Amino acid sequence: MEKIRISKLMSTQGLCSRREADSYIERGWVLVDGQPITELGTRIFPNQRITLAPAAQSHQRARVTIILNKPVGFVSAQAEEGYTPAVTLIKAATRWKSDQHPVSFSPADLMGLAPAGRLDIDSTGILVLTQDGRVARQLVGDDSDVEKEYLVRVTGKLKPGGMALLNHGLHLDGVQLRRAQVGWLNQDQLRFVLREGRKRQIRRMCELVGLDVTGLKRIRIGKVKLGDLPQGQWRYLAASEGF
Repeated sequence: MEKIRISKLMSTQGLCSRREADSYIERGWVLVDGQPITELGTRIFPNQRITLAPAAQSHQRARVTIILNKPVGFVSAQAEEGYTPAVTLIKAATRWKSDQHPVSFSPADLMGLAPAGRLDIDSTGILVLTQDGRVARQLVGDDSDVEKEYLVRVTGKLKPGGMALLNHGLHLDGVQLRRAQVGWLNQDQLRFVLREGRKRQIRRMCELVGLDVTGLKRIRIGKVKLGDLPQGQWRYLAASEGF
């Protein structure tokens, strides 16, 4: 049996991200078979038991995850071409008044806050921003299987067999897409449910079958729905919620 870096195992097991793992190791917060490990790059056998010290668990509980209804004109990650990143919308004045989470907004909530997944600049709807590496890995990790649901307005004429291709059979960038759930809601609106998030995926899928996207809104990620959250406003992910 081959030894593997602790940080990789911790990420694989969903304990935290690799970056967080290294930080915890440096602080002596990672235990292997009950013994603290403090040397970065340490390798162990996959069947050895990894646990986090109470300090690390408290640190994770303090990390926030935010649900934002992103408007058009904001990029989900870094600023580009003069456009503003969505994280700039996270401030006390734009917090949804109906948010029932008991904590008050603090500037510390912005430290390390990053989007877990993308949403195109010309798309609206639910965007998750988190300080928690476990959440990020769950939503954007290579093995993520979390559903994302979209409402998509289109124009054009669907090619023969196009609906079947949208559900399964299309390729982007030389890679076959995962099976999707796609169907008409009315004559100009489709519902997409995907388990992956390639760049401008839905728009490119539609182009391949003769359709042009005129509006795209993400309404659900996993079990978390956009609901009545107003555009441009945000709320904290409740303790009772999970993706």
